[in-house]
Amino acid sequence: MSECASKGCGCSAGPITQPPAQAPQTTESAQAVYRIENMDCPTEEALIRSKLAGLAGVAGLEFNLMQRTLAVRHELPSLSPVEQALAAIGMQAVRMDQASTEKTTKLSIAKMDCPTEEALIRKKLGTMAGVADLDFNLMQRTLSVRHADHVLPDVLVALQTLGFEAQVMDTAEAASPSASPVTTPTNWWPLGISLLTALAAEAVYWLHNGNHWSVVVLALVSVFTGGLSTYKKGWIALKNLNLNMNALMSIAVTGAMLIGHWPEAAMVMVLFALAEVIEAKSLDRARNAIRGLLDMTPEQATVQQADGTWREVSAKQIAIGSRVRVKPGERIALDGEVLEGRSTVNQAPITGESLPVEKSPGDPVFAGTINESGSFEYRVTAVASNSTLARIIHAVEAAQGSRAPTQRFVDQFARWYTPIVFGVAIAVALLPPLFMGAAWLDWIYRALVLLVVACPCALVISTPVSIVSGLAAAARHGILIKGGVYLEEGRKLRWLALDKTGTITHGKPAQTDFVTWGNALASDSRSIAASLADRSDHPVSKAVAQAAQTDGVALLDVAEFNALPGRGVQGQINGETYHLGNQRMLEELGQRTPELEQRIAALETMGKTVVMLVSAKGVHALFAVADTIKESSRSAIAELHALGINTMMLTGDNPHTAQAIAAQAGIDRAQGNLLPDDKLREVELLAIKGKVGMVGDGINDAPALARADIGFAMGAAGTDTAIETADVALMDDNLGKIPTFVRLSRATAQVLMQNIVLALGIKAVFLVLTFTGQATMWMAVFADMGASLLVVGNGLRLLRK
Repeated sequence: MSECASKGCGCSAGPITQPPAQAPQTTESAQAVYRIENMDCPTEEALIRSKLAGLAGVAGLEFNLMQRTLAVRHELPSLSPVEQALAAIGMQAVRMDQASTEKTTKLSIAKMDCPTEEALIRKKLGTMAGVADLDFNLMQRTLSVRHADHVLPDVLVALQTLGFEAQVMDTAEAASPSASPVTTPTNWWPLGISLLTALAAEAVYWLHNGNHWSVVVLALVSVFTGGLSTYKKGWIALKNLNLNMNALMSIAVTGAMLIGHWPEAAMVMVLFALAEVIEAKSLDRARNAIRGLLDMTPEQATVQQADGTWREVSAKQIAIGSRVRVKPGERIALDGEVLEGRSTVNQAPITGESLPVEKSPGDPVFAGTINESGSFEYRVTAVASNSTLARIIHAVEAAQGSRAPTQRFVDQFARWYTPIVFGVAIAVALLPPLFMGAAWLDWIYRALVLLVVACPCALVISTPVSIVSGLAAAARHGILIKGGVYLEEGRKLRWLALDKTGTITHGKPAQTDFVTWGNALASDSRSIAASLADRSDHPVSKAVAQAAQTDGVALLDVAEFNALPGRGVQGQINGETYHLGNQRMLEELGQRTPELEQRIAALETMGKTVVMLVSAKGVHALFAVADTIKESSRSAIAELHALGINTMMLTGDNPHTAQAIAAQAGIDRAQGNLLPDDKLREVELLAIKGKVGMVGDGINDAPALARADIGFAMGAAGTDTAIETADVALMDDNLGKIPTFVRLSRATAQVLMQNIVLALGIKAVFLVLTFTGQATMWMAVFADMGASLLVVGNGLRLLRK
């Protein structure tokens, strides 16, 4: 879906016609192709064209806004002027048409888990020569650096100067969801000593009714045992001209000591350090919530050896194709396909549904699920690092690293908030004493309180912890959300478009009627139709083929077989071309008659799907197929209506069947006889009325799924494509997960708003109290760190949804 409309470009929604190249191509000109991620609107095209058209050596420009590519024909010895010009107007251009000398390295940075650290690293590395791009995932503490070959050592040295030890992750580690850095244990002794000495300093100060040499000593011990790491980080930030919370806190504590507020300085530092530790532990809980699922997979499995014996083998060493035995009550170690035996399996870690599922030969099984009753053997279909569960966790962790719209707003706000408040603090310290004769120490103290208030920690942490918790909660329900943006947008859905087969119905139709037409022979017609149907993977064709197989109908050789999307199939049998398809195909072949239409309509009004066998001689036979509605579909549609979401069924089936199925399921509207492009058009019309979601199989529905604001794929367990491409993947075929997703989205939005209001409200209150002289430093840090813990705790509530 183009982002053009959301940018307010004023672009037409119609097709974009590319203008001709500006100059004829000469034999000496070369061509370079760039992909520009933030170019998808004629406004940006005009900006780029005006910038590059007058550049000496540029012969022509060809734009493809839909693919976000720009082809530059040129006679330049180097493309540096072009790339510099694109960068100057904010275009993110990446060369596509040559083997890039750049490489991407993924680094694990154990101490990086806050936007404060990200800003510091981004400022340091962002301007470094040879570094092309930085991709941060704070929740997983990883940084992906796209860089020139020789630059990596310089990057690692630069990170060391900032106080970060970075570990280079190899390809296997980067791909594996178990590769997240281990949480380092907290050393509580320095913090305990710091807290005790800070309390002692307060007590001695009170006993002496003022400062005493012992108060100074106790305060210094407290500050440097509990706050040494804060001072180190603050000094690094100041050296790099970065006003992060460590820098602000270091300045505030140092200032408090300089003006004689020793006990307060000690208490501020210890409260800050304590809150940081608690906050980090809380974040680890959110970060590791989804990873608890991976611990469900056993480390060992019973594998058959070459000599036929069985022995325990590490799951990580088991190859695809190995034969594994599972006993009753055991967890399944790897994805596979049942070869022998029967059982029931609890698939809750994958689908979120604890109801046991029957398994027999040919059925898939998934790593991490629980074998409940019988014993069986299965063939391994994926290695441990590429199991369905591992891919789910990997996808969720990648989604956790992406920035949701609210988070982008908060980050931008915090970027301006801190420098502004810092500037106000300087003004508060200087202006009243200089121009109003006020007491210097009083107003310097107020400025120091403002520095504490200037820390944006509660605000910046309020969003990611909520989004991460929401994504983890969804995954536990068997709902894989591919980014915070979809979690936030889900609450705004007004329409949900649904495919019929396999979404609303079971997707396992059975043939109910067979009617010969004209002078055709029944045996020949069934044999020809079954031969065509056997080559197709469409559910209706499968039903025809299955019925023929059950009745022992012989199959014939088919030549030049061809699938006709939205219509049916065709092929040559014994030198004659036959078609097996729906009414759209019948009309295109010119074979419709009133008598035939009457018979078809009678079957369709009963909710059946009718396909016809047709040749040049006319219609040979009619096959009626019926599918049953899932019970979960009826309840899910009712839940969606209760949530204020309208529903519409889009199907390639005939309108009579579409209306019959829609009425049974309680769906608001239904459209039949739709080709993929027709479904796309219907989704676009719905999008005019509000946010629209689309549920489909990702193949025939691909255009509509791509156009929808949120594309849902059902039954994604074991399906690589759905997990990789869908905006939201439902791990089983239960439509009831969509209302669950919407409710979770709305709960997340409420928590986000509560957190932002709480964080900003506390800031506003203390800004007022500071100017009126009623706020103290320890009160400010207690409130600020308390707010951080409150928003983290509030966000973690989503894990229980």
